[in-house]
Amino acid sequence: MQHPEKREPRWHIELAIICAIVLQFVLADKLTVGPKYLITALEAFLLIVLAITRHDSLIYKSARLRRLAGLILTGMISVANISSLILVLYHLLNHPDKADGRSLIFSAVAIFLTNIIVFGLWYWQLDGGGPGGRGTHQPPIDFLFPQRTVTVAFTEQPNWQPSFFDYLYVSITNATAFSPTDTMPLTHRAKLLMSTQGVTSLLTVALVAARAINILA
Repeated sequence: MQHPEKREPRWHIELAIICAIVLQFVLADKLTVGPKYLITALEAFLLIVLAITRHDSLIYKSARLRRLAGLILTGMISVANISSLILVLYHLLNHPDKADGRSLIFSAVAIFLTNIIVFGLWYWQLDGGGPGGRGTHQPPIDFLFPQRTVTVAFTEQPNWQPSFFDYLYVSITNATAFSPTDTMPLTHRAKLLMSTQGVTSLLTVALVAARAINILA
């Protein structure tokens, strides 16, 4: 069987990270921990790590190193994005009269979309041992996709394995519905990640966006 990481397209992963980089520039300077260019640099480095290890000759040699680097960078970006949300909440609670409603709306949208991208990367890198481990049936899978519960006659794809786009879809539905939809988490770490994403999304939408609209009104 062909290695799953070989046949997975990478352009949508790189496009998602580029979108996350662009979203960082939407955040107000006071809503970032340190200079926003630092987080942008981390995201750019993650993009470079994925790009330079995409060739077939490097896939097996650099899989573990790339996965470790990807997880560390994704974790740092996650902390930075959640920190931005905390700063937004701080300004809303402590300086409501001075809060710029328009800036808060743009920042809330940027945090919400970055949240979707980052957790999509988390799911993609962790499920079943990551892109280099899926298909080996050695590590347990973290998500039960509906394609894994039906016959090949429905999917027309023997040995189907999820790609980044599938995990991005899981992240989008979890962020908007605040709960799993068609793909179920099976492990504690998957449930913890989805719970964290759901709470972050709920705070962003229910508290930040609602308060910012109230300020504009």
